[in-house]
Amino acid sequence: MKNYIEELNKAFESRMRLGIMSILMVNDFIDFGTLKEQLQITDGNLASHLSALEKLQYIEVRKQFIGKKPNTSYAVTEAGKKAFSEHLTALEKLIKQSI
Repeated sequence: MKNYIEELNKAFESRMRLGIMSILMVNDFIDFGTLKEQLQITDGNLASHLSALEKLQYIEVRKQFIGKKPNTSYAVTEAGKKAFSEHLTALEKLIKQSI
């Protein structure tokens, strides 16, 4: 019997990173404030998780000004979509294996 747990992506072990990716998968770009509000997380904690995902090139960052206010928003990259989809597939296989 295959051990599907080995196919899980360690980058998504954190529930916050799982939440970030879940939100980004269904949105084009989401700004920092919206992510923070939806996940109920502190600025520093969110920034840390976003930085880790950016370092893996799973998300891209867009910085712009809206009026005179800076705005940072995030989107999932193609590599991120692929990695997250593979992670979800491995989870499904693991669940089905356990039934």
